[in-house]
Amino acid sequence: MSNRFSDTLFQLIHSLEKAEKRHFKLYIKRSSAKEDLKIVQLFDALDKMEEYDESLLLKKLPSITKPQLANLKNHLYKQVLASLRLLKATNTIDLQLTENLDNARILYNKGLKGQALRILEKAKELALANQKFNFLVQALSLEKKIETLHITRSTTEKTEKLAEQAMQISGHVYRVTKLSNLALLLYRWYVIHGHARNEEDEKDIKAYFKNQLPRDLHAVNGFYEELYLYQSYCWYAFIRQDFLMYYRYSQKWVDVFAQHPVMINVETGHYIKGLHTLLNAHFDLRNFAEFDKALQQFEDFEKTPVAQQHDNFRTHTSIYINSAKINGYIMKGQFAEGCKLVPHIEEKLSKYALFVDRHRILVFTYKFAQLYFGKGDYDKAIDYLMQIINGPIDLRIDLQSYARLLHLMAHYELGNYDLMESLVKSVYRFMAKMKNLTVVEEEILKFVKTSFTVNARQLKPELEKLLSKIKHLEKSRFETRAFAYLDVISWLESKVSNKPMSVIIHDKYLKSKRK
Repeated sequence: MSNRFSDTLFQLIHSLEKAEKRHFKLYIKRSSAKEDLKIVQLFDALDKMEEYDESLLLKKLPSITKPQLANLKNHLYKQVLASLRLLKATNTIDLQLTENLDNARILYNKGLKGQALRILEKAKELALANQKFNFLVQALSLEKKIETLHITRSTTEKTEKLAEQAMQISGHVYRVTKLSNLALLLYRWYVIHGHARNEEDEKDIKAYFKNQLPRDLHAVNGFYEELYLYQSYCWYAFIRQDFLMYYRYSQKWVDVFAQHPVMINVETGHYIKGLHTLLNAHFDLRNFAEFDKALQQFEDFEKTPVAQQHDNFRTHTSIYINSAKINGYIMKGQFAEGCKLVPHIEEKLSKYALFVDRHRILVFTYKFAQLYFGKGDYDKAIDYLMQIINGPIDLRIDLQSYARLLHLMAHYELGNYDLMESLVKSVYRFMAKMKNLTVVEEEILKFVKTSFTVNARQLKPELEKLLSKIKHLEKSRFETRAFAYLDVISWLESKVSNKPMSVIIHDKYLKSKRK
């Protein structure tokens, strides 16, 4: 998959829908006297290729030499973007505002200052209605330039209002920038490291969060300031495994769209991510009923025209809903049902390969392994875990660690005792090196290392002893990862009671419904 979409032009062409391809052909024919343009031939050739292969491309296009190809590709890339811009100009607020600003600059440069100001006034109204304050900075800057350099007959009241508006927008943009930076950097920390591993991580994250928060939090108001504030608290809580705080701010993230419903159309991507985050919070807290309600809300939204606007939204709603469905099967112990969904999700991931990041693939691969492990198909679980173990380790150190631990447990379940000693050493070294080793993992590794030398009669008391040792750690902040990623307690309870792990977890789910 790494080479399949290696060329940027190839990526762009394969991201186009049928209507977009048709529009491009019409756009090129209108803008050129020739119908057999080389770039159209290049477009068609790339569109038909399943993988980018430059040597094959040149064979298919004998009229194009290798030195010409680079220039033609650059030209075609720009023409495709120009075609998309014309087609999509009215589809998004951002493109409409940009077009208005461009038109105002053109009119100003032509000396038509009054027309430029009228367009800017309309654009500002549209921007304010959709809370596009970054655009307002540019619009106000051009408006002030015109008012400063020329006699426009504007009233003193209007110019004073313009100056006051510029100051208000400046403060707002500063807070939005600070909060969006904080949300971005916290999320990036999580993608690389996962959850806080120890007191040192916790201390660093707390200090960083406190230092980066804007000092004038009392002034936070409006959609974007609130959105990025809630996102920042979300990632801060999630990294620290404060799942109750994570839930509260995930709910606030979704609620801010309920308070500003027009923004669902404007910031659809943030709304989709918010629903995904809220579902994860319900999963972490095992809020079964609320999880089902949020999933239904997400599935209802997926059917709306807003969610179906373009590939980006369609891709992410599909990915996040399928991820939530897997989480639902995992937390209810319905592993066999979840495994039936895996081929469908893999087909979707292949279809959306152009749009799916490596982190998402990593998470799905681990979840597939969890499903097969819970079902008792340990060989299949190992197949998925090996994809993680043999891959790069630059993302989600926590997931990398638990993939190795789950891999060890799968071999234990298969009775591959001859591998235990070397696997235990390997997992221990990796987790220690990554500073990802907690009491729970150490106890599991000790047990696995010695259990295969214990006879069947002695094994159950040893399992009960281990269960007793780690059960009281379930509420410990820095031990919760093992329970979230592996559900070690249910696994041990299944060994002690001699029942399938799926039965143990499903019984807990049924019990929670009766409360």
